[in-house]
This record gives sequence, structure tokens and C-alpha cells, in this order.
Amino acid sequence: MKETVKIAEKPLLTAEEAAEYFNIGVNKIRSMTNDEDCPYVLWSGNRRLIKRKAFEEFLYSQYSI
Repeated sequence: MKETVKIAEKPLLTAEEAAEYFNIGVNKIRSMTNDEDCPYVLWSGNRRLIKRKAFEEFLYSQYSI
């Protein structure tokens, strides 16, 4: 039986998981992470993974998104 890891415990999140965790729309997450030099995204081929801690720090430093 495969165990699932809670989103809050994952260091890397998919756009869908990040949208659920941060209560932000998937399209907004994708638009925020489109830049190849984005500091809170890890690209694995064409798959985008959000660095949860770095993205949290970015969000906490923003007034609005």
C-alpha cells in the first residue's frame, strides 16, 4: 500500500498542489512562475515544481499578487 505525503510536508509542490496549499488559483500560480529564472521554481524537463519554502517567503514579503 502506497503512503501519501501531506502537502505541508513536501518540499516541492506541483502547480495544482501549490494552488490548493496557498489558496491561489492554478492559472495565477502558472503566470507567476513562467519565467525560467524564477527563484522559487525547479524545472524538471517541462514540469514545473514550486519550492514551497521559497514561495512562502516570497508571498509573505508581498503586499498583493
